[in-house]
Amino acid sequence: MAETYKILRGGLLLDPATGTHAPRDILLKGTRIAEIGAPGMEAPEAAEVVDASDHLLMPGMINAHSHGHGSLGKGMGDRWTLEHLLHAGPWLNSGRDFEDMTLSAQLNAAEMLMKGCTAAYDLYFEFPASTIEGLNAVAEGYESVGLRSVIAPMMADLSLYQAIPGLLAAMPEEHRPRFEAIHLAPAEQLLAMSRAALSNWRFDREKTRIALAPTIPLHCTDTFLTGCRDLSEEFGVGLHMHLSESRTQVVTGLERYGMTLTAHLDKLGLLSDRFTAAHGVWLDDEDIARLADHGASVAHNAGSNLRLGNGIAPARKILKAGLNLGIGTDGSTSADDQNMFIAMRMASYASRIMSPDTNDWLSTPEVLHAATAGSAKALGFGDEIGTIAEGKQADIVFLDLNAVGLVPLNNAANQLVHAEDSTAVHHVMIGGEMVLKDRKLTRVNFADLRRKAEAANERLIARNADLRDFSIGLEQYVSQFCVGIACCPYHEHRFAGHAHDGSCRH
Repeated sequence: MAETYKILRGGLLLDPATGTHAPRDILLKGTRIAEIGAPGMEAPEAAEVVDASDHLLMPGMINAHSHGHGSLGKGMGDRWTLEHLLHAGPWLNSGRDFEDMTLSAQLNAAEMLMKGCTAAYDLYFEFPASTIEGLNAVAEGYESVGLRSVIAPMMADLSLYQAIPGLLAAMPEEHRPRFEAIHLAPAEQLLAMSRAALSNWRFDREKTRIALAPTIPLHCTDTFLTGCRDLSEEFGVGLHMHLSESRTQVVTGLERYGMTLTAHLDKLGLLSDRFTAAHGVWLDDEDIARLADHGASVAHNAGSNLRLGNGIAPARKILKAGLNLGIGTDGSTSADDQNMFIAMRMASYASRIMSPDTNDWLSTPEVLHAATAGSAKALGFGDEIGTIAEGKQADIVFLDLNAVGLVPLNNAANQLVHAEDSTAVHHVMIGGEMVLKDRKLTRVNFADLRRKAEAANERLIARNADLRDFSIGLEQYVSQFCVGIACCPYHEHRFAGHAHDGSCRH
């Protein structure tokens, strides 16, 4: 089959490193960028002309950490900690069939595309255990919309009530049997499913990849963790974990392992250049050094970390250590949206709370790099995506220069991070294909998607109503217990290395 050509003419090309922009034409050959040149540059006679005039062209943003299953749960919680969210997990996610899983992935992908994101690392959840059918359903959802993705089943072989010692005993005695009865699939079953999925992945790896996500160290036995390690090594796929996200997790990890969660994972051999640590709020200097030494990545989810009251990750220390930094939104039940512009802004603003020294604050070029090339590395796409350059995949966002946030256009990096809210997103191209044109999805009908989502949500809310009421009625016990662990004076001395001033960031 002959290669097809497209020529993007009349646009302003963003230089993310400086925030400057210049008129450039871009020639595409198939899915890739063949040449970038001055306006009016020569192109093959048969090349399709794409009018990019009045548009700023930027690399597609890449979401380093999302949860597609959360797209149906927007607005479900308010003053929730992470542990509240985990406690609510059964009623938020139970009763879904494979069509629901495809639908939630489609909705997640649609929101990201409409807001200028072209690829995502999705840690989807399936209760009580991940299945090949569920994994395929999620992948099909992303492919149908046209978003690049890395699909990582979020797995654990210990429940929340097994993972946090004493939590079960803190529940009213009459309800404990119900929580004792919650059992997740054993490690052997999860590892067998993972091996089968890795061995028979039927999707195009240029667009849709597979990885493993043993969700939180405390929620996984060492047998399961080392099994995931071995599969990651054997198949060369990513490992993505929530690491040192909440203070409760860190305190419990110190008590269980006698070392930090990161040190425990290092001891088990899980850290490598395929490893992505999500959140990292409570990483200490030695944890950061360990991750950097292994070439790992951190997915910085500043909006979620603030939303759940977990604190602020030490992004400047992460970068100073040479550790790769990506930016994520987290799921829509923990950060409420999939807007990478907002995720970038939160990362920028949060860095300013950490130190009065402006040199410690993240610059807008650093934030843009993290949300594009940094996230690309975290996803395992290397330098295939994340920049607009010759030889790279043509993943390009067209921003309307008539959008008020870009008028007047001074320093584009500053305005994209601090002023833009996705209103300017006009077209989105992935692999040379317009998957969003004139602010409308080209592969799926959003009106149909909305109707399906509303119907599914109504059905699932009704189905899980009793479980929801039961769970909400016991939230106070989860809160009181976990706050007691997190803020106990007995543990305060152990956090001197986590907080910059030695104080609690809860």
